[in-house]
Amino acid sequence: MSVIHMSDLDLSGKRVLIRQDLNVPLDENGEITSDIRIKASLPTIKLALEKGATVMIMSHLGRPTEGEFDDAFSLKPVAANLADALDRPVPLISDWVDGIELNPGEIVLLENVRFNEGESENDLKLAKRMAKLCDVFVMDAFGTAHRAHASTEGVARFAPVACSGPLLTAELDALGKALDKPERPFVALVGGAKVSTKLNVLEALSKKVDILIVGGGISNTFVAANGNEVGNSLYEKDLIPTAQKLMKETEIIFAQDVRITKEGFGDWNHNSVTAVRATNEIAADEEIIDYGPKTVEQVSQIIKNAKTMIWNGPCGVFEFDAFANGTRDVAKAIAASDAFSVAGGGDTLAAIDKFGLSKDVSYISTGGGAFLELVEGKELPAVAILKQRAKNA
Repeated sequence: MSVIHMSDLDLSGKRVLIRQDLNVPLDENGEITSDIRIKASLPTIKLALEKGATVMIMSHLGRPTEGEFDDAFSLKPVAANLADALDRPVPLISDWVDGIELNPGEIVLLENVRFNEGESENDLKLAKRMAKLCDVFVMDAFGTAHRAHASTEGVARFAPVACSGPLLTAELDALGKALDKPERPFVALVGGAKVSTKLNVLEALSKKVDILIVGGGISNTFVAANGNEVGNSLYEKDLIPTAQKLMKETEIIFAQDVRITKEGFGDWNHNSVTAVRATNEIAADEEIIDYGPKTVEQVSQIIKNAKTMIWNGPCGVFEFDAFANGTRDVAKAIAASDAFSVAGGGDTLAAIDKFGLSKDVSYISTGGGAFLELVEGKELPAVAILKQRAKNA
């Protein structure tokens, strides 16, 4: 990747502004429920401090009304988590856009970038104000690299030096290894609710992989496209022709047997009553909520033989234990495989977390939309500007 790398720079005595993706999930009490993204950011932050930099970290959190402070979207819990992880104070700075006083070697967290009007519109006046804060801007937030925002793309235009952080570099290297020159068989698993939200990904992967596996509601659309009743299951009737077209163009594996329930959505719980059905036996009052055991066995065998594996999205409603078998067992197959495996997307990370498999997947991407856009073959705006800056350096 033709960009400047933070690891190659002398940062001693420099003011370094790092854009991280610290958009962590919070419960109703404002407690962090998964700190995977914070942990992923730590090596970059520690390296900058070790190099003698004064460090300013910025991130977004949630979707507040832009330009307005909202305590529900404050980075306060993130600052506390970072302080514990780094074993040093990490003050949260609220008013920072017009400059802040820092002592050499200090580290601070800047309050939610989305509290600044013009952030999402990539307002260049705002971007210039951000750039004036630093000697070096480090783009390390892969999860936001597909967005041309002031804190991701705009600031990189105007900072004295703009470079890629270690996490962003690792993300691009891992996905490049999987997508550009994969060892074969190359297998992809794409799960989730709707074909429509991942149609571009499915079409792009169908041209690259040897076998494409689909799970969740996406699988249901293929089950229906194969001429089966899907009852009350989530599926997209209007995309049945698209599913049928894809099945003619590449080998697509979808559920051959399924786990169903007759309970409605509001009644789902960890002890829900379920049953297994072949896909040609589903009744009109039943709802598919997971892979069946034969499908799990088939998919697991395919994964076992793979040399390269991309995973995005669950195989069922894994959040409920009664519906989690498919996602759990397929995730374990990916973890046990000798394949170079890359997993990405919020639900995918949550599943990996739930089943304790984070150490067994070759690379876990912190990106959702950025992950999918790279898989589609798109260039990410925040990466494109880093390449341009390096070219002009």
